Amino acid sequence: MAQEELVSRVVSLYAAKPTILVAIDGPGGSGKSFLAQSLSRNLAASGTPVTVIHFDDFFLPSEQRSPGSPADKPIGADFDWSRLRNQVLVPLGRGEPARYGRYCWSRDALFETCEVPPGRVVIVEGVYASRRELADLYDLRVWVECPRELRLARGLARDGEDARSRWERDWMPSEDRYIKDHQPREQAHYVLCGASV
Repeated sequence: MAQEELVSRVVSLYAAKPTILVAIDGPGGSGKSFLAQSLSRNLAASGTPVTVIHFDDFFLPSEQRSPGSPADKPIGADFDWSRLRNQVLVPLGRGEPARYGRYCWSRDALFETCEVPPGRVVIVEGVYASRRELADLYDLRVWVECPRELRLARGLARDGEDARSRWERDWMPSEDRYIKDHQPREQAHYVLCGASV
C-alpha cells in the first residue's frame, strides 16, 4: 500500500470526526518514526492539524521498572501504557485535551508536561502502541514490519554497538512475545513494509 492511500484514509476519517487517533506500531528499527513523521508532514501539507506522540515518552523511570529477563516480566513492562491510555487516548477520545508527563532519557525521569488539544489527527508511534489494552481506542492502526537483521542494524547504528546486548537479549525478545501474544499485525488496518525507509 502506498503512503498516499494512508494519507487519504486519515483525511477522510478526519472529515467525519473531529479527533482521529492513529497508532503506528511495529518492532524496534522497523521504520515507525520515519512513517509517523512522513505521514505528519503530508497531513499538515493537506491542511490537516496533526500531532505526533512517541510511545517512548511513556518509558518508565528505572526505579519503576521491573527487574529480570523479558520472559519474567509482563509484556511491555518497561512502558507505562496505562498512563498513555488515561492521560492521552481516553481524554482525546472524549474531545478533551491530553496532558502527560514526557519521559526524559538523559534524566531517567518524567521531565516536562505536554498538552495536546483535541480537534486534530494524533499519531501515537512506537512499539506496543496498539497493544491489546489500547487497540480499540484508536480509529486507525498501522503495523510496520521489517526484516530482523535490518532492524538490528538500524538499532545499533542509532544506539551504538554497546547496545547490542540490550537489543538482542531484552528489547527484541520482548517484542517477539508482544507480537505473538497480542497479534498487533493481525489487528492492524494497514500493514506497511519499512525496509526501504
